[in-house]
Amino acid sequence: MPTIAPDALRANPAALMTQIFTRAVVIVLDGVGIGALPDAADYGDAEAATLPHVAGAVGGLRLPVLQRFGLGNICPLAGVPAVSMPRAAWGKMAQLCAGKDSVSGHWEISGYIQTRPFATFPQGFPPEIIDKFSRLAGCQPLGNIAASGTEIIHRLGEEHLATRRPIVYTSSDSVFQIAAHEEILPPAQLYTLCEQTLEMLRPYEVCRVIARPFIGHNAANFQRSARRHDFPLSPAGPTLLDQLQAHHLPTCGIGKIGDLFNRRGLDLSLPTRDNSAGMQRLRRQLKSQSRGLIFVNLVDFDTHYGHRLDPRGFARALEEFDRDLGLLLPLLAEQDLVVVTADHGCDPTTPGTDHTREYVPLLVWHKGLGQGRALGTRNSFADIAASLAQLFAVEMPVGESFLSSLSAQLAL
Repeated sequence: MPTIAPDALRANPAALMTQIFTRAVVIVLDGVGIGALPDAADYGDAEAATLPHVAGAVGGLRLPVLQRFGLGNICPLAGVPAVSMPRAAWGKMAQLCAGKDSVSGHWEISGYIQTRPFATFPQGFPPEIIDKFSRLAGCQPLGNIAASGTEIIHRLGEEHLATRRPIVYTSSDSVFQIAAHEEILPPAQLYTLCEQTLEMLRPYEVCRVIARPFIGHNAANFQRSARRHDFPLSPAGPTLLDQLQAHHLPTCGIGKIGDLFNRRGLDLSLPTRDNSAGMQRLRRQLKSQSRGLIFVNLVDFDTHYGHRLDPRGFARALEEFDRDLGLLLPLLAEQDLVVVTADHGCDPTTPGTDHTREYVPLLVWHKGLGQGRALGTRNSFADIAASLAQLFAVEMPVGESFLSSLSAQLAL
């Protein structure tokens, strides 16, 4: 790290941060909300508080690294008490855009705020849409209901094997999901059908089509395969990823980041099978990418435990991430800035299996941070984009940077 005189730092702290940092890592813990937003009741989520409820359900979490960062300073968490001298800056963020889905959450983190809510069809899709899909698929689909992914294949999987008709389902999010057995509709063919379906749905403002391949021989052993693939709309305006690319700064997405942005703004997209593989890929990527942005999504909290109402599995995944974070920190350089956050909630202790409308945690760390400080309650996830845009000296018109709060705490 370059030596900077304290007087110079005090004179223009945020500007000097751009001389210090060359690489940023943003880790999104998918579904790890931290308490209901003021408008959560409008979404049926007034009682949601994913992280506190998971901690309470298991009698306390064991997250020593995140505890030292200051996670317990954001809100009371069983097993994760507040610390007097956190190693990271801490706070929480409200979601400015309407909705509670991964796409709008990640877009807002990247500085694009979806001002108009995507269309949802919690009662199933209307005949007009199903008729158009049937012409694409060559047959009428099964389902057309709101359901969880595991529930729908156990309910309709055997009929699908017998009839070869794809299974269509949705949720409270703006998604059109197509499930098909890999031996009936191979993944490559399913992906093509999803791409055609996304194009067909554009006038209806559906955010995302998701391919949901599954395997197994009967309802007793059907399971979703690892070949899930998301086909989303692209953001209608520029994101931080676009701005970094325009300035020739490398961008890498790990996990489902590529899917969520339709691969736009990414020099490299690295899909993963689970959280552990995502953290392994991040550690490897640090060796080959010395500057720019590495954007990581860890989806197991959401898909494996939140939607499946499994607080104990959720807790185990959090503790595994904490261990992986501990392995990551020694590999980071003094020129690295790390942000740990989430995109929405997915409370496994409240009724229903859908996402929940919540604040998300914000933890920001770098090796030169002498002592963490409170970043408060941020008005938008876009504050991350604003901060990183300032860090990399690119333009981002939305959000409020917290960079000056970090620079004030640099250890000199």
